[in-house]
Amino acid sequence: MSYAFTRSLGFFSALKKVILSTKKTNSSLPLPFAVSAMDGNSSCALVLCGKSSAENETAKTLKNSGALKLTDNTELSILLHSESAKPIKEDAFGVDSFMNSLSTNRFGRFLLWSPRLPSTHDVISQNFCELPIGAVCVADVQYKGRGRSKNVWESPKGCLLFSFTLQMEDGRVVPLIQYVVSLAVTEAIKDVCDKNGLPYVDVKIKWPNDLYLNGLKVGGILCTSTFKSKQFNVSAGIGLNVDNEKPTTCLNTFLRELSVTTYQFRREDILAAFFDKFEKFYELFINQGFQSLEELYYKTWLHSGQRVIVQEKNDDQVVENVVTIQGLTSSGYLLAIGDDNQMCELHPDGNSFDFFKGLVRQKLD
Repeated sequence: MSYAFTRSLGFFSALKKVILSTKKTNSSLPLPFAVSAMDGNSSCALVLCGKSSAENETAKTLKNSGALKLTDNTELSILLHSESAKPIKEDAFGVDSFMNSLSTNRFGRFLLWSPRLPSTHDVISQNFCELPIGAVCVADVQYKGRGRSKNVWESPKGCLLFSFTLQMEDGRVVPLIQYVVSLAVTEAIKDVCDKNGLPYVDVKIKWPNDLYLNGLKVGGILCTSTFKSKQFNVSAGIGLNVDNEKPTTCLNTFLRELSVTTYQFRREDILAAFFDKFEKFYELFINQGFQSLEELYYKTWLHSGQRVIVQEKNDDQVVENVVTIQGLTSSGYLLAIGDDNQMCELHPDGNSFDFFKGLVRQKLD
């Protein structure tokens, strides 16, 4: 059994007509090396590093075992951070800087870093059982980044590109983890702003898994899971535009436009702040449910009070109804209410997802 719960949303207006399908849907949502030698797609290198001596021992074991693999015939070289030469390029991810900033008990403490990979998500998901829970893979560039429906996403230099592992037991709440991840990203950015005396860079969540700043997409979340030995093995992937102006905009462009500081966001600081936030949010989520995070989530997403005209086909007739988004249902779908005060649940039908295009509307008792 496997789950892939991810959708990309097109930018939408405050009031939009959509046609809803009546099709039934699944109830589950969704060697020292030179960087210049890595230009081809046939070889990659991974640098392993742990926060503690025990985690560094795990890194040594993984290197010696040769257990880490990529399934697309990409040659993979494994190097320990303690043995590696300093990165040739100044814009490479700062492993030491990240580890020194990290203060978690579990997440992010085991790091796999590469200057160039096909996909951090593939590294994590394909080697899940070999890695400690909470392990994170970071790449400076990826050339086969994954998105919804197996789309390949552009991932240029300057992006924070990472994927990490976690395990869950309750399949009913697995689809909600993408919301916890999204919230941790937005709160991590605020935390970095606080620490550096900056005005808030108010990144918003566009349901279900996109991140927007001033009307432009600056990031996205991809969460997938497989079920094995009574556990859900979840791989969570994040891409965030930190210092790359293309293809849309980035956090540092926004700061420059404010003209209030010379400070620039660093990927290492955001990643360390993310894991600090995520570890706290995840504990709340597992112990108290998503309702413990709902108030903060609704302050951060774009959809409270969103009014939408929906068209439902019934034989040869089309019936229009206006619904207003209220929040999320317990299963992670959109909760809406019609002008007739009838509560309903909206969720995607198939792979089409231009916001409400292709959504199924189900009335709630």
